[in-house]
Amino acid sequence: MSRSNTTSSPRARGVDRVISLCEQLHLHRQPMTPKELIEATGAPRSSVYELVSLLSEAGWLETTSDGRIFFGRAMHYFGLDYADHNDLLRRARPVMRQLSARFDETTQLCMLDGDKYTVMLNENGARPFRISSEVGVKVPIPWTASGRVLLGGMSREAMLGLIPEEDFVLPSGERIDIEGFIADIESTRRRGYAMTEGLVDSFACCMAVPVYEGAGPARATLCFTVGRDADETRRETLLAALREASCSLSSGE
Repeated sequence: MSRSNTTSSPRARGVDRVISLCEQLHLHRQPMTPKELIEATGAPRSSVYELVSLLSEAGWLETTSDGRIFFGRAMHYFGLDYADHNDLLRRARPVMRQLSARFDETTQLCMLDGDKYTVMLNENGARPFRISSEVGVKVPIPWTASGRVLLGGMSREAMLGLIPEEDFVLPSGERIDIEGFIADIESTRRRGYAMTEGLVDSFACCMAVPVYEGAGPARATLCFTVGRDADETRRETLLAALREASCSLSSGE
């Protein structure tokens, strides 16, 4: 075995454990006990305690008064730095605020995260109707209108290789037809938007349009989630506003 392999392997395992620990805290979305972290990550007890100590010293983690562990203030600063540095997020935020203020609807900017979909930015409207997807929560791609936009141009083989088979099953237990899903993606690509109704929330209608960065597939989607009782005129008005906003973001104007 080469020296590089012998020296890098323990380091790689340590990095993997840090990543796993942070992912579990994100998935849990609230402070966890050391025992819960050990069980969730599968890492040795001594390693988890050592990592928690080191990351707490760096401000990445904090321990609550009852001994539970969660992200520290340094993570907040890192997130702000990313949002300030990322050109699309920086430009999208005021656009989304204007859309939500104008139409009183929830507006979101969404992207792919590995084999899942996630909300990157969220602006709530004044209407009492709210959606369940939160920023940073990974959701199966077939459950969303945005997923049908973001997979546009991808081959059938690539799509089926990306999406885990279990992600075609909705929370209700109903299974999404794969052929119908692929047909939806092609239809979305042709018309330039996706609209889904009642997939995860039986009262919700989701509409999404692509946001491009140069040539190639959509980098993100701009979305409205409204009640299914929204009439055709209202839906056409919202889609037109999304398209106008996405053109602005895509061109960087």
